[in-house]
Amino acid sequence: MGSILVLGLGNILQGDDGVGVHVVRWLAGQAPMTGVTVLDGGTICASLLVELEGVNALLVADAVESGQEAGQVTLFQGAEMDRLLARPRAGSVHEAGLAELLDMARLLGCLPPRRALLGIQPRTIAWGDTLSLPLARSLPEAGRRARSLLEEWQREDA
Repeated sequence: MGSILVLGLGNILQGDDGVGVHVVRWLAGQAPMTGVTVLDGGTICASLLVELEGVNALLVADAVESGQEAGQVTLFQGAEMDRLLARPRAGSVHEAGLAELLDMARLLGCLPPRRALLGIQPRTIAWGDTLSLPLARSLPEAGRRARSLLEEWQREDA
């Protein structure tokens, strides 16, 4: 069985911006999954590149500006994720950083073959340490969708 990395992105001191971190905290509070590492990636930096070495699947949770209703959860997988990250105007600061991180991984030959971005439409990115009501309500759905994808990847590896 290969290893899976779940990376939560965001600044928890900027309201909905920290939703990715809240998702990984939700996952960490559930029954552990063999072969899955859950990591708070914060606001992302190149130092996370080492975390991708030897990983065959990557799930990133982050606030993604997609023009949808606040709290809407969308899963972008594989090429769809790559296209989203290649768009001319990133929907968040983390999106640009994530695109750079994955480009570095691609150049170094450690880009996970399976990857997905679980994006949650933010309502407010402002100073504050709590999620807006729509995002707080969508957190369990985001966590369940993340766990479902992880279980699917584990079945494929079995």
